[in-house]
Amino acid sequence: MHHLDLQVIESALRWANAGEPVWLCTVLATFGSSPREPGSLLVARADGKHVGSLSGGCVEEDFLARLREGDFDAPITVVRYGDGGIDHSQITLPCGGSLEVLVERLISAPTTLIHLEVLQAALLGQRALVRRVSLEDGRVSFVDSDAQGPQVERDEQSVRVRIGPALRLIIAGISPVSAACAEFARTLGFEVIVCDPRDEARATFNVPGVEVQAILPSLFIASGASHAATAVVALTHDPRIDDLAMIEAVRTPAFYIGVMGSKRTSSQRAERLERSGNLTEAEIARIHMPIGLALGSKTPAEIALAVMADILRVHRGQGRDVL
Repeated sequence: MHHLDLQVIESALRWANAGEPVWLCTVLATFGSSPREPGSLLVARADGKHVGSLSGGCVEEDFLARLREGDFDAPITVVRYGDGGIDHSQITLPCGGSLEVLVERLISAPTTLIHLEVLQAALLGQRALVRRVSLEDGRVSFVDSDAQGPQVERDEQSVRVRIGPALRLIIAGISPVSAACAEFARTLGFEVIVCDPRDEARATFNVPGVEVQAILPSLFIASGASHAATAVVALTHDPRIDDLAMIEAVRTPAFYIGVMGSKRTSSQRAERLERSGNLTEAEIARIHMPIGLALGSKTPAEIALAVMADILRVHRGQGRDVL
């Protein structure tokens, strides 16, 4: 799931703690072209203030207008937008697509706060869950899940939404490539954390919305900051930062681990990691080096594009042969 979904749940918690009812919306299904995938979240207050996205445009506008008019007072509602939609069929999505949205009205109560806190824990990577929502009365229950990534299942009685950790990118060390990579990652919906103990390096870094930690990346990674939806990249060309980050990263469940360098540099690094870092062949094989797709990249922005494209490819389960 995206970092935006974590922001949705954190906003819902803040508003519910303040005594306000909230409307939690989940994309159940998409047909044809739709900007948001099943499992995506939006939360809104009665005054129309909201966080998150359902389609990136007109669907949100229609939903919020109806909410301000007093619609969606039932504990549970399913709305369909787009081509063939049963609700406001004049609302169109790109390329004739359509989507179904689950709307839950959550009053400010202890059960609601517990519900949202459990969702927050799942998105922070503390546990993977399936959230079951009754279509009859809106009651919610949770069961543990071993699978990762959003997935929605539905029958006549209930909706089951798989909740996994939000996408996170840990960037080991600051460089021009790091800054460009952080910007791309934020746009793609990642939570981005940059680690660098060097004061002079941090003074040059200014990417809004990115957390900066004044700590050696390897120490931050070893602290438990990496979960199954985490990508770890080292982009400094400084082996004192990059090598140590790789040694710690392969001990985590991160889905992508990569380090910048030429083929020759990568071969030398692999020898160092085996000799000095005591990494096994299997652990070294987890590291993408050279990092990124072979796009012929030259500039920092081009290298960052190749890195993020490769991370997205792995996250989506795609092989290199399809590119």
